[in-house]
Amino acid sequence: MRVEIWSDVSCPWCFIGKARFKKALAAFPHRDEVEVVHRSFELDRHLTGTHPTTGPEHAKKYGMTPQQARAAEEDLARLARAEGLDYLVDFRDHGNTFDLHRLLHLAAGRGVGDTLLNVFYEGNFSAERSIYDPEHQVELAGRAGLDEAEVRAVLADPSAYADEVRADEDEAGRLGITGVPFFVVDRRYGLSGAQPTATFAEVLRTARAAARSARALVRRDRP
Repeated sequence: MRVEIWSDVSCPWCFIGKARFKKALAAFPHRDEVEVVHRSFELDRHLTGTHPTTGPEHAKKYGMTPQQARAAEEDLARLARAEGLDYLVDFRDHGNTFDLHRLLHLAAGRGVGDTLLNVFYEGNFSAERSIYDPEHQVELAGRAGLDEAEVRAVLADPSAYADEVRADEDEAGRLGITGVPFFVVDRRYGLSGAQPTATFAEVLRTARAAARSARALVRRDRP
């Protein structure tokens, strides 16, 4: 079984959704049969510079008052903490995540893609330092086990892993994915958003049963 997850490091719902899916997968009796593939998705592909995630500028973007935006952010913090995640309401900004996705593809090729994604989420939502600082990116990548020189080389070359990021985003477009997180199971089932853990668990069970039925049908049809 293959689960593809389109997400963005800047997305709090992706942070929460990943934690919920992880719980569902950990409890799934056949988890060793599941391959999880993380796909790139930029929420603000053309964004330049960094912008605060609290305050008047952020509120205006979403058509809220500063008070409403702050309340929404605190609601997200409560949901994240309920999943055992550290989540700071302040001390975070928002920017272009293209370089982060390029590093995630480097990490995937080195077998530590999921580890780096976790580290990036924690660095973005749980640390009092901007994840858009290249030196912070190098530090976080090292924490995930990547070689510092290789990380710096990727960051210095805008073309490194750029095609891989764009390929993921193009595939999202072909599948009609317009927001994240988005979970695709065996290219048969799609789940949008940070669904409850029970929903992820049910889809895993359903997908495995469907796959087993399909294999049984193929065996019966063979001469």
